[in-house]
Amino acid sequence: MKKNLPAILVTLLAILMPLQALCSDPGQKAHHYYLDDIGQFMPTIGGVVLSAAGIQARHSVKERLAVTLTSMALCEAGVWTLKHTIHSTRPDGTDRHSFPSGHTARAFRGAEIVRTEFGWGWGAGAYAVAAGVGALRIHHHRHRFGDVAAGAAYGFLSARAAYWLLPLERKLFGWDKSTVTAMALPVCNLPGRTFGASVAIVF
Repeated sequence: MKKNLPAILVTLLAILMPLQALCSDPGQKAHHYYLDDIGQFMPTIGGVVLSAAGIQARHSVKERLAVTLTSMALCEAGVWTLKHTIHSTRPDGTDRHSFPSGHTARAFRGAEIVRTEFGWGWGAGAYAVAAGVGALRIHHHRHRFGDVAAGAAYGFLSARAAYWLLPLERKLFGWDKSTVTAMALPVCNLPGRTFGASVAIVF
């Protein structure tokens, strides 16, 4: 596992970055704050690092991968839908996609997975990072408190929903009977407004 850590981190970033871009508005002048942009992914990446370090997790690697991908799909789909339905103007006035905070949702989604897998000892740190991301979004006038609170709640619920769906995924992939490895790599082209995914499953 430790030998594969660089490849796993690169794969996670390749999945996470395009999904973040799908929630942005290419038609508006964006203000990027790199501490926020990196911080939103730190709880998720931290979970990978803990696993690679040999810290005992509650579920197997493939189950954690399934939970991560499922929660990401639920989180990004919900955040994108809400942003493009509610049309709340950001405090800095750059666009009308303020509600909810996608950065905060991603951070709290990852933090809840870390807490569930590795306990509150590590989860508290992950949640502190997630709370910091939310505070930065308010400080940088990208969101209001309500946007951040809604993002935190939605991220948390996305993670819990993914665990609720895990038994169904076990049955779907037959993980109780055989060894299955799955990997998904989203691809997006914002100027062309197209996106897709490459999925590999090894039985």
